Amino acid sequence: MEDIMVGKYIVKGDRYYTKEHEWALIRGNKAWIGITDYAQKELGDVVYVDLPSVGESYESGDAVANIESVKSVSPIYAPLSGVVVEVNEVLNDEPHLVNESPYEDGWIAVIELSDPMEVEDLMPAQDYAQLLVEVIKDEKGETVRLNLPEEELSEGVEESLEALPEEELGYEERER
Repeated sequence: MEDIMVGKYIVKGDRYYTKEHEWALIRGNKAWIGITDYAQKELGDVVYVDLPSVGESYESGDAVANIESVKSVSPIYAPLSGVVVEVNEVLNDEPHLVNESPYEDGWIAVIELSDPMEVEDLMPAQDYAQLLVEVIKDEKGETVRLNLPEEELSEGVEESLEALPEEELGYEERER
């Protein structure tokens, strides 16, 4: 799936998301985790990342790291249960990568999954994008556009047309 734009925020189409604005990129039995574009922009300039320890076990929803920005210190929650098998040591010297590249260079850790079925509890990109539209409306009072890739837009239009009762479509033939 392609990336989705929600106003000025990018939602990567190849990841799963939490309501707390963490993402997980699944590759086999491992998940790379980090925070979303929305989360990093809300935090402001990241000045320090307190990384988890390799070998540490976490349950889904546990605080796995802390990110310190010029505004605050925020916990980052494990989107999935498992054991940390790798951390992004580069963030020790370059925490700003969380802001500059939250989905690529700013990843936080890799977790070896203890229960791969937990992925079903996370949101696919399109669901997270819809949630983000609501969050922005509720928290900022702004209305943002959800820019889906072209093929998904046309599918959505066809599905919404199919859902309308025929008399509302306006193109049916009428007897004269």
